[in-house]
Amino acid sequence: MFNHRAMSESDQSANPAPVLEAIDVRKSYASAHGSLEILKGVDFRLSAGETLAIVGPSGCGKTTLLGLCAGLDNPSSGSIKLQGVAWDSMTEDGRAAYRNRHVGFVFQNFQLIPTLTARENVLAPLELRGERGVGHLADEWLAKVGLSDRQDHYPIQLSGGEQQRVALARAFINDPKILFADEPTGNLDPETGARIEELLFALNRDHGATLVLVTHDHDLAARCQRRLAMRSGQIAQLNA
Repeated sequence: MFNHRAMSESDQSANPAPVLEAIDVRKSYASAHGSLEILKGVDFRLSAGETLAIVGPSGCGKTTLLGLCAGLDNPSSGSIKLQGVAWDSMTEDGRAAYRNRHVGFVFQNFQLIPTLTARENVLAPLELRGERGVGHLADEWLAKVGLSDRQDHYPIQLSGGEQQRVALARAFINDPKILFADEPTGNLDPETGARIEELLFALNRDHGATLVLVTHDHDLAARCQRRLAMRSGQIAQLNA
């Protein structure tokens, strides 16, 4: 007898649900000259643990797409799902809570809180959700990024590379399922950028987090398993 259930389970195992899915995503803004279309129907899927580089010339929509994928903004139409959950199905508070538990984000300009020490910045995501007595996790992550001796320093007392490492520790302290990074080496000198690059892929490898990054660095993009090239708000090329 033909076993429909066995076939279904086999199909599910062979085709696991994507951790990130963009479905006909479009984004436009009002301007003095009418509507300015930034994204023009972007579709892609990404499996858990994969690494994806989003590349393309300035102004092609890379950072806009990254922000939409992370739930920092809403598409004008279309949908983005993270772990099968559509961002537009949540309230603003729900999205913030979901990001806090499942998403890490590394910004090009670090986005550290200037009045907090390195240790306090790393702890911020956990404290925002009311967790206490978790200071040891900040100590562990600062040690992993080589900053145990800088944990009591404020951002202004840290170099750019050190600030980026604090940002990485902060992004990973909540054990995210997916990490988004916007030009993570863009503001760094080549030597420091190479160290941050190694950290990104080591953390991805050791903790199984999916990595999505925007970069102009061809060498960094080449290290990713997949590459999404954009041009004029559309996908020009997407390798499998």
